[in-house]
Amino acid sequence: MWIERLDASHALAYRELMLEAYDRHPQAFTSSVRERAVMPLSWWEGRLTSKLDVVLGAFEAGTLAGIVGLAFEPREKARHKATLFGMYVSADFRQHGLGFELVQAALVEARNHCALKLIQLTVTAGNAAAFNLYQRCGFIQYGLEPLAVRVGEEYFDKIHMWREISAHQRGGETVDSSSTG
Repeated sequence: MWIERLDASHALAYRELMLEAYDRHPQAFTSSVRERAVMPLSWWEGRLTSKLDVVLGAFEAGTLAGIVGLAFEPREKARHKATLFGMYVSADFRQHGLGFELVQAALVEARNHCALKLIQLTVTAGNAAAFNLYQRCGFIQYGLEPLAVRVGEEYFDKIHMWREISAHQRGGETVDSSSTG
């Protein structure tokens, strides 16, 4: 398994995996399979080449098995924030720690942006597996958005979470900058 930043050459595989995600878990995403399926391949390429987004992909035996993105805030007063988005691992590759590895890779990417102070995300209330994953990765719940997503006639709440990014954190551990050595 390896994780790398996706580029325009991955657009078709990225589109396929995201459409799978929207279809299998419509309550987890704000976008729907119907609205994204009609987007031209150039739209997907643009998502992967945007200066405001980074999309990482996990590959198993050459197959794109999971994805996660970071959207950086362009406005001057909010450039210290990024949003983790589009987290998905295909059902065939779950239960092997791939989700954890993707979030960790996103955190490493975030640390490469020196102005970045925090990452925020939303997770559908009731999605215990995703919520627990984000907690294990250091995210803290700070709010609940009621009726955030409507799928058919059913509404789903979204839990808002955040995590501070520190230049002194490496590999998931906090380094004590006061120690000598």
